[in-house]
Amino acid sequence: MEPIPMQQTNRREFLKAAGTTGAFLLAPGARVLGANEDVRVGVIGLGGKGSQHVKEFHRIPGVRVVAVCDADSSRLAARIRQFESQAPGQKMMGVTDFRRILDSDEVDAVVIATCNHWHALMSIYACQAGKDVYVEKPATHTIYEGRRLVEAAHAYGRIVQAGTQNRSDVGLLEFYPFLREGNIGKITMVRGIVYRDRNTIGKRETPLTPPPEVDYNLWLGPAQDLPMFRSRFHYDWHYIWNTGNGEIGNQGPHEADLICWTFDDNVLPTRILSLGGRFGWGDAGETPNMQFVLYDFAGTPVLYEVRTLWLAPDRKALPNYRGCRTGLVITCEGGTFIGGRGGGWLYDNDGNRVRQFKGDGGGGHTANFITAVRSRRESDLRAPIEKSHKSCMLVHTGNISYRLGQQRTPEELRERMSDDKDAVEVIGRYSEQLAAWNVDLTKEPWTLGATLTFDPVRERFAGTTLVDEANALLHRRDREPFVVPEKV
Repeated sequence: MEPIPMQQTNRREFLKAAGTTGAFLLAPGARVLGANEDVRVGVIGLGGKGSQHVKEFHRIPGVRVVAVCDADSSRLAARIRQFESQAPGQKMMGVTDFRRILDSDEVDAVVIATCNHWHALMSIYACQAGKDVYVEKPATHTIYEGRRLVEAAHAYGRIVQAGTQNRSDVGLLEFYPFLREGNIGKITMVRGIVYRDRNTIGKRETPLTPPPEVDYNLWLGPAQDLPMFRSRFHYDWHYIWNTGNGEIGNQGPHEADLICWTFDDNVLPTRILSLGGRFGWGDAGETPNMQFVLYDFAGTPVLYEVRTLWLAPDRKALPNYRGCRTGLVITCEGGTFIGGRGGGWLYDNDGNRVRQFKGDGGGGHTANFITAVRSRRESDLRAPIEKSHKSCMLVHTGNISYRLGQQRTPEELRERMSDDKDAVEVIGRYSEQLAAWNVDLTKEPWTLGATLTFDPVRERFAGTTLVDEANALLHRRDREPFVVPEKV
């Protein structure tokens, strides 16, 4: 199977096809900000995170939120009323078509908090429009479009920050230099942990009709127009491959980013194997609710656990690994660090607490973006798009391994993984949880993913195992005219 070729397009062609024109088209540079001029921000996507960004950016000195956008007109109106009630006397433009924000000379930077499948292409359009970009995680829906976004940021001289706010956590900013200086010795293993409480997304017998207040064409953008059998329209798109990346691509990008930071962003995995399944719910979801991925980072093992099926149906027993539910466990020759957002603790090899790296949750991340917008220096960014593109590769390669996998009985799985003690240990803990849900693994079997070899330089899969099939999943067939261009 050959990779699907991407069609050539650019923003000029897109606007023409969509019946819109703009004064900038292929984008002159943004206006040069004076020392006392406000940075004017437009927020696109007004779900929970986008609404939070309206408040966050509004609070930054020298920043004005001047425009907001959502394809859902009812949500748009509600958010505008909420903002104007909290900031009396302040008005902002509200639109359902994001292109009006990109066309506006009154907007310097955009915040993109849409569904995953829009993040990269909308960011590319914004770069072409001369806007700086703060894009929510995961910054990309596929590896191919991630590289195109990096190219666009550089080609148009834009400041592009990813919403991986752990990069601004003061405790982690203290810890990682400490680790890099060799104070704990060589890294011997890294575990990423994502345990979240999610619910079934339900399963309808007939396709869900998009709400009438939603401009469904603009909501879909590059995603395919496929029937939806989930119960809710909003949010649960995370668990459908067409629009989301599963929980490893929802909460998971934060921990994937920490894994890359652990290796100083200089190493990416060359071997990937994912295991898991969607157990217990029998819903319309396509992505696993129990998943773990084994990576080889230049000889250092990384094991990344992601699960959203809570430990027991009564939700009273909370899963954790060494007290961690979201974050990292970094094992070194001289001790172990356990933490994540909000910092963490260093433990000696006897399990005693040695030193705390007290964090703040990365609350200064949006302000860091504004600092770089003013300075025009990408080096001022804590989460530049190149780093986020790399960490998103962990999400995407793990999912590709899973999607190319085959279902296995418990006996087949144990036999296949018997030489990997760490994997066997995780399978054991997962199996205990599945037993609490009365999951019959002979009827709902594990999916054993394909063992894949990845070339981080070429950003392609190599070797002989399912290489063509894996490379075909590096990008998608975009829906016209919303096509990620080969040349930005």
